[in-house]
Parts: sequence; C-alpha cells; structure tokens
Amino acid sequence: MTGGGRPPVVLAVDSGGSGLRAVLAMGGEPLGEPLTSGEPVRTGEHGIDAGHLLELLLPMARRLLDDAGYDRPVAVAVGAAGFATLGEQLRAELPSALTREWDVRRVALVADAVTAYTGALGARPGAVIAAGTGLIAIGTDLEGWRRADGWGHLLGDCGGGAWIGRAGLEAALRAYDGRTGGSARLLARAEEVFGPMDGLPGRLYPRPDRPAVLASFAPEVAACAGDDPVAAEVLRAAARHMADAAAAVCPASGEPRVALTGGLFKLGGPLLVPLEAELAQRLPHARRVLAEGDPLVGAVRIATELAGGGIGLPYDERMLYTVTEK
Repeated sequence: MTGGGRPPVVLAVDSGGSGLRAVLAMGGEPLGEPLTSGEPVRTGEHGIDAGHLLELLLPMARRLLDDAGYDRPVAVAVGAAGFATLGEQLRAELPSALTREWDVRRVALVADAVTAYTGALGARPGAVIAAGTGLIAIGTDLEGWRRADGWGHLLGDCGGGAWIGRAGLEAALRAYDGRTGGSARLLARAEEVFGPMDGLPGRLYPRPDRPAVLASFAPEVAACAGDDPVAAEVLRAAARHMADAAAAVCPASGEPRVALTGGLFKLGGPLLVPLEAELAQRLPHARRVLAEGDPLVGAVRIATELAGGGIGLPYDERMLYTVTEK
C-alpha cells in the first residue's frame, strides 16, 4: 500500500550485542512497537555476517510490513555494533540483497555509535557518551566524525560497565588477599554474587560472555559507593575516563551539545554526580542536554532523512555508509 501524499515508510534496524531490533516508521515516527530478536548477529572471518543478519531481519521486517499494510520500505537504515571495523561484508552484500528483496534503492549502513549519536542529538554538532557493557564517545562538527575508545574490554572501554565491574572485583580480591586498596564491602558482595573468590577465575575466564559478566557487578559497585570509599573512587575514575573520551571528540569551538546514552547511566547518582562535575571542568563550552532517543530512534531518523534525499551528517564509509539509486 502506498500513495496519498503521505511520507514514505522506512525500515530502521538496531543490531547489537544482545540481539536485533527493527521498526517501521513514517515521517520520523514509529509505526507500532519494534520487533526484537534475542539472537545477536554472528561475526565471521569477513566481519559481521550479512547472511545471518538477513536471516534474522527478513522475517521480522515482513511481519512489520504485513501488520502495517505495506509492501516494502522506501529506505532502510541498519545500525550495527562493530560496523566501523567489521563492516566489510555488510557493505559488499547487504544493499544488493535488500534491493533484490524489496527493490529498495536507499540504504544506510551505520556504526552503532552513529545511531546512538543521532538518536541522542540528531544532526547537531556535539558529543555523545554511549555506555553499557562497553564505552565509546563519538562527536562531530558536521564536517567529520571523531571517536574515542570503544576498543573492547581487554584494550579499553574505560569507564564502561565491564571496566567498573572488573575494578570492583579487583578491589574485592585485594581485600581477600589482604593487600592494600581492597574493599571488604565489595568482597562481601562479590562472594554473594559469584561464590567463593578462590573459584572466581575458573568461573569467569572461560565464559564467552565475560564482558557482560563483569558488567553485571557494576550495580553492586554503585550500591556500595555511598559508604565505601573504594567503590566511590571506582566510579569517580570511571567518570574521569568518560570525560576524557568526550573531550577527545567534542568540537572545540561553537556551542556543541553533550549527551549521555546507554544502560550504564541507570546506576544513577554515584556515577552521574562525578561525571557531571568532570564534564563541567573538561568541556565548559559545551551544553549538557538529555538524550532525545536511543540508537533505534537514531536509525529511524537516518532512514527518514535518506528517504527524503539527504542525511545532513558527515559521510564516512566506516561510520555512515549510504547507497542511493534513482
């Protein structure tokens, strides 16, 4: 079903570590609730597996289209975790596959950091800290993109959920050993959550979801921060790392906006209070604002703008890749 002078229908997709979300939208507004697949898209030797993404997405999209009474979307935007470094196969295969499926001529493949930015701030200059299990900061002056961290839990993601959880467990193990810098409060919480500390390495190291397991201890660190100076210092250090990343990507001139997005900020005051202080010190020229929406909202915005002929954000093959045909 088409026509009537209405805005075009677009498909927006958010592919992350916890699964896939998809929604149809018209005029920038979702048509109903998103559909969700709890299975993450696989990553292979050629990067993000385009075939697996399609295997998950197409049944969801067909259901969305059938429920809304439409034959096809005019444009598709896919935000994908890891796209900046693992997007080769998606760029090579996904646009043509979507054209075969629905004759879609406008496709945007986007790093999840960019959809997070666009959901939070739209097409405005600024910086966004996206924090969950990991952490990345992304900024733009609308001429190009800058990113900081997002290197994963072994090499970076400093201040993210896995980083906080690991720091909290380190403090617990210091107390267990009798070393300085330990926290008896965190040790007690760690033993309640994970069991005896001498068995923790064997329970943690072999797990493929190790970052998520580490991040699961971050709320315990926040819960102890009110009366435990070691836990409080872990969160202050996380705030400093976040502010460092934001300062590295935020435009140095003008009046850029800074927003926070991601589940880690549900930790509340123990993290947000020191973070606000760090941002005020590091970025006095920037205006702190609330995020307008999440990464799926960002994908909706990008698909909507693409359907209208332009996005208004910097083009970058590794961050924001578009294919448009008349």
